[in-house]
Amino acid sequence: MDAIVTAGGAPSPDDPLASELSNAPKSMLDVAGKPMIQWVLDALAGSKKTDRVIVVGLPADTPLEFPRSLTILPDKGSMIDNLQSAAQILVPFHQSDDFILAISSDTPTITTRHVDWVIEQVGQTAQELFFGVIERKTMEDRFPGANRTYLKLKDKEVCGSDFNALHLNLISGSHPLARKIIDARKSPLRQALLLGIDTLLLVLFRRLTLDRAAVRIGRKLDVSARAVVTPYAELGMDVDKPHQLQIVRADLAPRE
Repeated sequence: MDAIVTAGGAPSPDDPLASELSNAPKSMLDVAGKPMIQWVLDALAGSKKTDRVIVVGLPADTPLEFPRSLTILPDKGSMIDNLQSAAQILVPFHQSDDFILAISSDTPTITTRHVDWVIEQVGQTAQELFFGVIERKTMEDRFPGANRTYLKLKDKEVCGSDFNALHLNLISGSHPLARKIIDARKSPLRQALLLGIDTLLLVLFRRLTLDRAAVRIGRKLDVSARAVVTPYAELGMDVDKPHQLQIVRADLAPRE
């Protein structure tokens, strides 16, 4: 299975990690002896189930290692443009309904075991969009003090995974909702308008289970979606703040 690894672009001055970055992309932060993104690439490299990898958001000459096909694309200025840029590289190799892995470069604690688990789950998915969630206890037991943001549902409290999969046409430009979905990611108001106020109210009042939330949101977006509770906190342990960087550095130091 091919993968897109989002590596972001230049950091903004108000980035919580700005003091650590020195104008370098966050994905290139040193974590236990190598760039943060390299940990992700190593996890993908160890799997016999992965093939091509597209890294998007870094200069083409960035010194990264991957034993199979690796393409590095520059930052296009927005998440949707970055994803579509990467998707165009993969279009000649796939049908529109082939699954592509989508992984954030700031999840350095993932391993090949986690990669294989996700791919196995995706192989059992008939829907267009596969996304994982991690229960609060799973995350806090594995990474105490990580302070993730959790969504309270009727049956559980979860945070999102940064390692998901979707049909190629959802990001290759052939799906009409591609730009709306990505553009709404950072805006609660846009999310409300896109998903529907009724769905968000049901979530706020804990009226939906995880399965029903996935169905309801998928219906609003005109896509079929499957949500899976993952037993692996590493899939959602991204690095957005200095204390989270300290946590992953300490966790990976023994592997250095």
